[in-house]
Amino acid sequence: MLKLTNLHKIFNYGKVNENYVLKDINLEVPTGDFITIIGSNGAGKSTLLNLVAGTFFPEAGTVEINGHDVTAWPVHKRAHLVGRVFQDPLQGTAAEMTIEENLSLAVKRGKGRGLRLGLNKNRRAEFKRLLALLELGLEDRLEYPVKLLSGGQRQALTLLMATMGQPQILLLDEYTAALDPKTAIQIVEITKRIVAQHKLTVLMVTHDLKQALAMGNRTVMMDRGKIILDLKGPERENITVRDLLAKFTARSGRELTDDRILLHG
Repeated sequence: MLKLTNLHKIFNYGKVNENYVLKDINLEVPTGDFITIIGSNGAGKSTLLNLVAGTFFPEAGTVEINGHDVTAWPVHKRAHLVGRVFQDPLQGTAAEMTIEENLSLAVKRGKGRGLRLGLNKNRRAEFKRLLALLELGLEDRLEYPVKLLSGGQRQALTLLMATMGQPQILLLDEYTAALDPKTAIQIVEITKRIVAQHKLTVLMVTHDLKQALAMGNRTVMMDRGKIILDLKGPERENITVRDLLAKFTARSGRELTDDRILLHG
């Protein structure tokens, strides 16, 4: 379980450009929940993921994973608990290294790192098995430099790497936004298979309202650093994009006439 309690995040605290990004965030995410996160530009969605990952630390509040307070843990200490895929397909892999070398680094995530990657016959066979599950033909390209892969292939590889250690939490930060529509659909299907296989707990920030309602079992809406709506169960099953826009207006007090306002940030 992931539990966020009274989280506050302020950038440039006490300065003229102080930015109060998150305000008293409270969220409990039971094991196995898949939450899609939507909201207006500057709502604090990516900052929320950064607090869970340990990239940023809050000014107040706590982050707990499976009952352990990890609020002050840096990224490397949370690495075995939290996997993450970013929007940029280039960000999650080492371009000059081969596919098998990248996968070896993923195996060592959260562990002591030496110079040896531990590549051997058995490990390569396991890598081929895992890559075959992606259904992209990468199992026959173990020695290919990652820089030769397409954006979709790199994002699929990043997704596999982020989940190889079976983390407690998987963070997806607009991870299909930079892909063409056909490739994005393919990556979404791969995601569904991996999440179901490992029974992962997921937080996914998305700019696509239809995707937000189609994936997972719960949708959280944010605005101006606060959670203003938490949809699940029958209420979520029967809601439409138009309904979401209406609820945003009702909760935020701001009129939205074009869903693109919610589709970015």
